[in-house]
Amino acid sequence: MYKKSIELLNTAVADELAAVHQYMYFHFHCDDQGYDLLAGLFKRSAIEEMLHVEKLADRILFLKGDVEMKAGEEVQKVHDVKAMLEMATASEEGAIKGYNLAANECSANADSATKKLFESLVDDEERHFSQFDSELENMNKFGDGYLALQSIERSKMLASGGGGQE
Repeated sequence: MYKKSIELLNTAVADELAAVHQYMYFHFHCDDQGYDLLAGLFKRSAIEEMLHVEKLADRILFLKGDVEMKAGEEVQKVHDVKAMLEMATASEEGAIKGYNLAANECSANADSATKKLFESLVDDEERHFSQFDSELENMNKFGDGYLALQSIERSKMLASGGGGQE
């Protein structure tokens, strides 16, 4: 009865796992380049995507399905911060569209609980999109100076003996 819902949920698991891997990759590189604010944003987003995997898995198991733990895509080795943000916004846009479609399909199949789960994921992905989009707007508005400010803040903290990395 819930075969289609389980399929949609497992597709979402694969997409979320891919996002976790990609955002952690971005986190590592932003951190390495001294961009603490962006590194933190990518890390927090990856953790939230991990929590999505957990919610999706719980629902799959409740429906008596099996959780497929395969990431949907390979990590893209992007080092340019602007390209990272463009990729992240595009990823979130895709997730929003996909989860809205999945919610509608679950509704059509009389699975309102899974529909609600997908709708809650849409809310989170819209927030992620907004955060990444705001950072992208800042980069477009302020250029490389925006990244330089983040790097300078780390240098000040290190110079004052405040540590530096998480």
